[in-house]
Amino acid sequence: MADDEQKQAVQAAIDGELRLLDPEVRAVPALVLELLDPEFAEFGASGRRWDMDSILTVTSSGSVSAESPVEVSEMSGVLLAPGVVHLTYFADNQGRRAWRSSLWRLTETGWRMYFHQGTLTD
Repeated sequence: MADDEQKQAVQAAIDGELRLLDPEVRAVPALVLELLDPEFAEFGASGRRWDMDSILTVTSSGSVSAESPVEVSEMSGVLLAPGVVHLTYFADNQGRRAWRSSLWRLTETGWRMYFHQGTLTD
């Protein structure tokens, strides 16, 4: 795969990740569904296992607001295989700080988050 294709794949995953953190996107379950793989799963920073239904409940509950958006830093990604991108970054959500890791895969309808994990940090 050409370097340019790799960069485009990583950028598509980054764009999707940032959209999922956008309070306006999170408030609309249909927009969140466009970004999550049908087989989506998450191990949250809380230690809880999330599936599609439970994550839609929390994203639409206003857990992230426009007045206090999640602050993201150190985001980077790597193409693991054709159609599979791994992202890592640091997120601060109103003082709740965590390292985040996501797997994105290319589907017939575009890039979708397949798996996500958060690990709290000091």
